Amino acid sequence: MKLKFLGAAAEVTGSCLLVESDGVRFLVDCGMFQGGRDAAPKNRRAYVRELGPLDFVLLTHAHIDHCGLLPRFALPRHGSGLPAIYCTKPTADLVPVMLADSAFVQSRSVARAGRRRAAATETPLYTADDVRRLATRLAAVPYGVEFRPHPLASVRLLNAGHIVGAASAEIRLVDGGRRRTLLVSGDLGENSALLVRDRDPPPAADVLVVESTYGDRNHRSLEDTENELIEVMHEALHERHGNVVVPAFALGRAQEFIVLLYRLARAGRIRVPLVFVDSPLARQAAEVTFAHLDAIDEEAAEFHRAERARKLPFTLRYTESVEDSMFLNSIRGGAVIIAASGMCEAGRVRHHLRHNLPRRECAVMFTGFQAVGTLGRRIVDGARSVQLFGETVPVAASVHTLGGLSAHAGQETTANRWRRIRSARGSPAS
Repeated sequence: MKLKFLGAAAEVTGSCLLVESDGVRFLVDCGMFQGGRDAAPKNRRAYVRELGPLDFVLLTHAHIDHCGLLPRFALPRHGSGLPAIYCTKPTADLVPVMLADSAFVQSRSVARAGRRRAAATETPLYTADDVRRLATRLAAVPYGVEFRPHPLASVRLLNAGHIVGAASAEIRLVDGGRRRTLLVSGDLGENSALLVRDRDPPPAADVLVVESTYGDRNHRSLEDTENELIEVMHEALHERHGNVVVPAFALGRAQEFIVLLYRLARAGRIRVPLVFVDSPLARQAAEVTFAHLDAIDEEAAEFHRAERARKLPFTLRYTESVEDSMFLNSIRGGAVIIAASGMCEAGRVRHHLRHNLPRRECAVMFTGFQAVGTLGRRIVDGARSVQLFGETVPVAASVHTLGGLSAHAGQETTANRWRRIRSARGSPAS
C-alpha cells in the first residue's frame, strides 16, 4: 500500500490523499489550498492533471479545502474519464452548492483582475459548467453501510462529527496478498458540537491517517465560550449600543453560531434584538443542513422547528441582494451581522468590517481558525489598521476569538479517540 499526501501536509488546507494498492488507485478528497497569497499559485500548480487514471474518489465532506479542486476532473480534456465520487447524501447535496459558489468567486476575481490589467492572462480554475459535469459523478451512500467502489476495495463511511455529512472512511484493501484496513479520519469534530450528531466510534484498522489541526492544544470549554459570548454581546449591543460583526464560514460555522445564539437566548442568558446572516451561500448551506434532520443534533433540530414556526427568541433575517447587504451598513447598533468569508479574505464581511471596525462601540467576534497571511489573522494579531477596498481602515472595535467553537477536535479529544484503537491485523486474502 502506497500513500502520497498531495496536500494538507505541514499545512491545514488542500486535503488530498492518493492511495495505491494491488490493482486499485484512488483519492481521498481533492481540496483547494486556502489562506494567504501563496494559495492561488498552489491551486494552479495542483496535482489533478498529473494524477493519471483513478478508479474512484472518496470525499469526506463538502468544505472547499476538501472538495474545491474536484471540478478540474471535469475539464473538457478529461472527457468521459471522470471517476465516480462517493460521499454521504448531505455531502452530495452540499458539494454542487459549494463548488458553484467557488466558481462564481473565481470568475469575479478574474474579472476584477482584467479590469486592473488590460492584458490579464488569469483564468478561473474551473467554471459553472465544469461544476455541473462534476456533479453528475457524485454517488451518495449512507453512513455505516459497506459498499464496493471497486472489486478490490470495500468502504464504510462513518460519522466524523465535523459538519453535516462529514465522514471518516474505513477502507479495506488487498495489499501484498493480505487484507488490510486503512482508516482515514477526515476532519473530526468535538462531541460537544451543537450542530451535528456525535462521532461514530472508530473501527479497528491497520493503518491510520488522522487529522491533527489542533493536535498541539485543547479548546476552551463550551461553558467558557458561552460566558465570553454573553459578555461580548452585552457590552457591545447594550452598553456601547454598537453592532457585533461575526466573520463565519458559510458552511457549518454560520449555522452552529446561530444555534448557539438560540440556545442562550431561549435560556434567557442573552438578549439579541436582530441577527442578520449576510451570505447567500450560508443560507443555501442552512437549507441543506436542516433538510437532513437525521444527521444533526437534537438542539439544532429544535432550533429549526422554532424557526419554521416563527418562534425564535430573536429576529433572524437572511439577506440575499446586494442592496439588502448594503442596507445593513446603515444600522448603527443592536445588530449581530454574520457574514462570510470566515477568514475575511473575500465576501460581504469585508464591507461590514469597513463600516464597523473604526467604531469603538462595535465588536468583531471571530469563530474559527485564521490562517497566516489572511485579513482575519492580521486583525486577530492586533493590527491597528488594515487595508480594505484601497483604504486604510483603523481598528477601533474590540476584537474577540471564541476558542470553543472549533469544528476540529482538540488535542485531548484526538488522543483519547485513537489511544485504544485495535489493530485489524491484516489477514491472508485467500
